Amino acid sequence: MKATFTETGRDGDARCGVVTTPRGEFTTPRFMPVGTRGAIRHLSSKDMEDLGAQVILANTYHLMLRPGADVIEKLGDIHGFADWNGHVLTDSGGYQIFSLAPQITDEGATFKSTYDGSTHILTPERAVDVQAQIGADIQMVLDVCPSSIADRSVLRSAIDRTALWAGRGRQRFLDHPDAAGRQCQFGIVQGGTDEGLRVESAERTLEVGFDGYAIGGLSVGEDRNEMLHGLDACMDLLPLDQPRYFMGLGDPIGIVESVARGVDMFDCVLPTRLARHGTILADAGRYNLTRAEFRTSDEPLDPNWPGSPAARWSKGYLRHLLQTKEPTAARIITLHNVAWLLRFMDQMTDAISEGTFDSFRAGVHEVWSGR
Repeated sequence: MKATFTETGRDGDARCGVVTTPRGEFTTPRFMPVGTRGAIRHLSSKDMEDLGAQVILANTYHLMLRPGADVIEKLGDIHGFADWNGHVLTDSGGYQIFSLAPQITDEGATFKSTYDGSTHILTPERAVDVQAQIGADIQMVLDVCPSSIADRSVLRSAIDRTALWAGRGRQRFLDHPDAAGRQCQFGIVQGGTDEGLRVESAERTLEVGFDGYAIGGLSVGEDRNEMLHGLDACMDLLPLDQPRYFMGLGDPIGIVESVARGVDMFDCVLPTRLARHGTILADAGRYNLTRAEFRTSDEPLDPNWPGSPAARWSKGYLRHLLQTKEPTAARIITLHNVAWLLRFMDQMTDAISEGTFDSFRAGVHEVWSGR
């Protein structure tokens, strides 16, 4: 089934709407918390329901190795396995595999497991099969993701192989007895910050034809202006009636600038990773709770947001838990950070619907520039 996008509001190129899949609907702009191994670190599926997450991302590389896609399939796919009734998007595993210096050929990527050293090969077809077993609602085609600032020859090779794998992955998806009937598949545009390669990759990905389109290979080392240049190169080519997904982006300025260009979906480990190190997302910007000035503070993490799930605890108390390495601290701060970013997306949706997106965008820059 094609993932459809129905626009419910627009302000310039920024849009809000509803994405429809075989599972149902979710609203956009949408941030997807990352549950690498089938759970968001320190949080449960009930927590995610209470926070209104709607969509979470799971990692194919980790799940195919542990516990194995066959185990997840037997236990009711990723939804039954994790007791999650919302949408799940799985990446193809390529990003993690390419960080392991794999042997790459046109056939696929051969790599060693970080768990036990065993050798595996991931092909475009295998990526489809594994994600079908996992049972995600949206699966990603296997792509090649080099650094955005790699040499042009490396980027050229990456988009050529990505296009080759896109065709093979799409054909396997359409031929699969289960995938095409109950899942959607997104293609991925590569090309780094090179405008010409971005355009070419977008055109070749569109020629294959997917249910939605992702922007890959950005926010991986380049500065923000270069990132937005790469994004600008391909956005006008992507269909208006299908969802657009910026992979791996989670900072407020990056998100608001991408939404201003028509992006609908985002994922990132940012809110959970920051939480584990005591960094708080707040309306006044981010700060680190381990600083001595918070030792006796009786304020909540974000005094401007009484609705935070962490509002009942003081900065001084949570700093104490961090300093004593009490795991409760990571859980409470993770709840706050994820909730804050989901609320940020809701505020942006309201601004688009009300025609005040430019003002919202300016406010984000005022608070977050330099942070």
